[in-house]
Amino acid sequence: DPHGRFSIDPQFGIIRTKTQLDHETQSVVVLTVQSQLGDSPVYSSTQVNISVIDINDNPPVFLTQSDRVTISHTQPPGTAVYIAHAEDKDSGLNGAIKYSIASKQSNAFSIDPSLGVINLTRTVFADKQHAYTLHIAAEDSGIPPLTSSLMLDSLAAKIVILDINDNSPSFTSSPLSYVMEDVEVGFLVHRIIAKDPDEGRNGQVTYHILSGNENKAFILDKITGLLTTAQLLDREIQNCYNLTLMALDDGSPALFATQVLTIVVLDVNDEAPMFLKQLYETAIRENQDPGEFVLKVEAVDRDAGLNSLLRYEILPGTGYEKFKMNPDSGVLLTTASLDRETQEVFRIKGNSVKYLPSRSSTAQLYLTVLDENDHNPIFAKTKYQISVREDLEEGSAILDLFASDKDDGLNGEVMYSLIDDTFGAFAIDSVTGSIVTTKALDRETKSQYTFRAVASDCSTHLPRSTTVMTILIQDVNDNAPKFEQSYYKASVWEGQSPKTDIIQIFATDLDSGLNGETEYSVLSGNENATFVIDSARGILATNTVLDHENASSYREMASSHRLVLLASDRGTPSLNSTATVLITVLDVNDNSPVFSSPEYHIHVKESIPVGSHVTEVSANDCDAGANAEITYAIISGNDRGHFHLDEKTGSVDLMKTLDYEDTMKFILIIQAT
Repeated sequence: DPHGRFSIDPQFGIIRTKTQLDHETQSVVVLTVQSQLGDSPVYSSTQVNISVIDINDNPPVFLTQSDRVTISHTQPPGTAVYIAHAEDKDSGLNGAIKYSIASKQSNAFSIDPSLGVINLTRTVFADKQHAYTLHIAAEDSGIPPLTSSLMLDSLAAKIVILDINDNSPSFTSSPLSYVMEDVEVGFLVHRIIAKDPDEGRNGQVTYHILSGNENKAFILDKITGLLTTAQLLDREIQNCYNLTLMALDDGSPALFATQVLTIVVLDVNDEAPMFLKQLYETAIRENQDPGEFVLKVEAVDRDAGLNSLLRYEILPGTGYEKFKMNPDSGVLLTTASLDRETQEVFRIKGNSVKYLPSRSSTAQLYLTVLDENDHNPIFAKTKYQISVREDLEEGSAILDLFASDKDDGLNGEVMYSLIDDTFGAFAIDSVTGSIVTTKALDRETKSQYTFRAVASDCSTHLPRSTTVMTILIQDVNDNAPKFEQSYYKASVWEGQSPKTDIIQIFATDLDSGLNGETEYSVLSGNENATFVIDSARGILATNTVLDHENASSYREMASSHRLVLLASDRGTPSLNSTATVLITVLDVNDNSPVFSSPEYHIHVKESIPVGSHVTEVSANDCDAGANAEITYAIISGNDRGHFHLDEKTGSVDLMKTLDYEDTMKFILIIQAT
């Protein structure tokens, strides 16, 4: 009992329901009951089978509320036309369903109460009714019985009666029609009508011409029955047409009817005058006075008498007002001076008209105006300014000039030339007007050219047209920066503070813009970053404190630095050049002389003669030049003048005889300055 629908009395074993049971959800319940005596661990169990008895609590329900079925109106009585189906959740008699027709429009249908099959009880052909709606009710056999509601739960079955094609079309339109022979193509001649009492496609009629239209004089719209002309009619060729028509329905099989339609073509006075030529062509000179003869037209008419009397005229059109035609003779004259550049060709229609009745025909007049050289060439612009790169190859086209001349033929053929000095850099194609370079360009030599181009035609008396050409040469990075000197010398005192300016170098670049902007850098010789250069101004300065003595200790050339400087422009690709700078570090007397030994011990015999060389002292000074030139002097210990010291060489010589017994040791204090 997982859902807790039952309870059991633990003492007496009475089983009771706790909730309402539903036969449709679970019709059989199997309970396992366990019993135990006191506190004994031994127990026994048994199964209790409970059958939930059905009550009639569910009405029959149709799966759909409406349905539709079609049948032929010729179906015989007894034909099954529909099967109604409902479901009832109850069982037994409570779920046994009986069907009935609760509401119906006709007694032509019956229903099997147990199977729900709807049958025809008679034919419906005589009813002339297209559809029937039957409301089907379902009732179970329980007590009391439950029934599907008529409004809410009944089934509305719509039975549609289909038509069969049992009627042929019949013509209702007249078999006779009249038409004038001068009607236009597409004129409505007759409307053909046929009726078919069938319905749907069985009653849809289409129309067809079976015979009598072999020359395709008429077109029949098969849907509307409209008969129109397909070509111009001529009563003199054929005055009557007999068309055999067919009206065909769309049934299966299709039924049809035929009719012979007689079309009588009525005569009109349709003979028109005819020009001897359909196209008249001639040429006229421009700039002539009004009244100039152009041409003469002529037409004939096959009619006689008054019907053959004609008058001539020109029809309105572009430029027709510049001409007039004699209505009797057909002679065409000018009424104004013609200008070929305004209008070169006149296409005029000449008309010949009958007086009675009014009929006419036309001819084309093709009039060509001959050109005179009355216009000079004109450039599109009076000034041109263009920019070209200086690295253009020789023969490159830089501009296509165009001058227009309103004249025709040779009068309008334009020839081009250049005037003024182009310095031999440019030429022009005399026919096309294309300006090309004739030599390599160099902006640094000449950055702008100004000259004139001339356009002229074959005329010898009309003025020429000119335009001013300004050609700006765009810079190309084709010049490397160039130092004023390839080798610079400079000096700086040792011990100067960092950032002390030493020398300013300068390189020039003939290019312009970024191509001519120069940046400076140290390429080599500055491995210890001893120096720094201003990249924009080219000022070379110290980056550390310089020491003349330290420099001279490890350089080949004492106290000097050899730097290779690089000047680069900012073009693409960048170009550069180099220069060498020799920087000499000047000495400052910042070092004292230092003796090679702090003490000199000399042993001499007292018997050595006066003038003998005793010893030589030596001191060294790290400075250079005069700062390193040393002078020696005895400052004490030589009071009696026994010794002489050479102030330049440091050589000590004996000046007086020595006597060991008198003095056995001399202590001389020597100073190096």
